[in-house]
Amino acid sequence: MINNQRPPDPLDFFIWTVEDVGLWLEEINLGGYRQVFKENGVNGEYLESMSVFTTEQILRFIRRCHMKWGDFITLCKELRRIKVACFRGEQKVRRPRWAPSCLSAMFVRAAKRNRQSRVVSLKLEP
Repeated sequence: MINNQRPPDPLDFFIWTVEDVGLWLEEINLGGYRQVFKENGVNGEYLESMSVFTTEQILRFIRRCHMKWGDFITLCKELRRIKVACFRGEQKVRRPRWAPSCLSAMFVRAAKRNRQSRVVSLKLEP
């Protein structure tokens, strides 16, 4: 990892910061896109919304980020892997590094509810 930074918690990807996304890109061997994702403000919420992108929006994203088609497929496969892991409950919900510890219990409750709703939507995806 760059600068000994810890990669973000994978199942909490929908709350990742732009920096977390960059660390994840390094982890999945797409680090060459780190700067352009940062310039375009791609955070976890944006990655989560990609599942409902139209074909036109996908093509616009690929052009804007100068992505190769194969790299975009890799990105989508890795996002899907994270969602499936979430569906299976393979990771404990944790407070993000940036949140104050006094909000830990409140964050964990909210994140569990959020994950449950995302798991339901994952079950409905083709």
